[in-house]
Amino acid sequence: MPQDLYFEDFYPGQIFNSERSYRVSAKEIIDFGEKYDPQPFHIDEAAGKVSFFTGLCASGWLTAAIVMRLRVESIKVAGGMIGAGVEEMRWTHPVRPDDSIRTQAEILQVRHSANRPDYGVVRSRTTVFNQNDVVVMRSIVNWLAPLRKK
Repeated sequence: MPQDLYFEDFYPGQIFNSERSYRVSAKEIIDFGEKYDPQPFHIDEAAGKVSFFTGLCASGWLTAAIVMRLRVESIKVAGGMIGAGVEEMRWTHPVRPDDSIRTQAEILQVRHSANRPDYGVVRSRTTVFNQNDVVVMRSIVNWLAPLRKK
């Protein structure tokens, strides 16, 4: 794939796999939890064991942030991927310390922007897997990609 992708480069059914997996550490889970999502199962291993999750687990928002990083590393949109909305975000399995997550993004739809004639809207579904190929998150998002200048 070219380094910088433009709207014209995207088509339904196209697949982008993350170029790497991301290993999530217990420290990262706790640090993020303490700063942004201070629930017991995100910040304390002992509390996590007696929770719904039966162990320390990452905030879904930490998982989503990591997914964003993996997505922009694997889909290199010219000028950056401009978010245009999240239709769906589902966390389907806890992300645990030392899990390695990877993404697979599928382009679902492309259309020209009604408001920005120099951009197109790309609709994609991202599926996130851990090291055991268990799906830990799914999302459907819309983002903008610039049209090539003529």
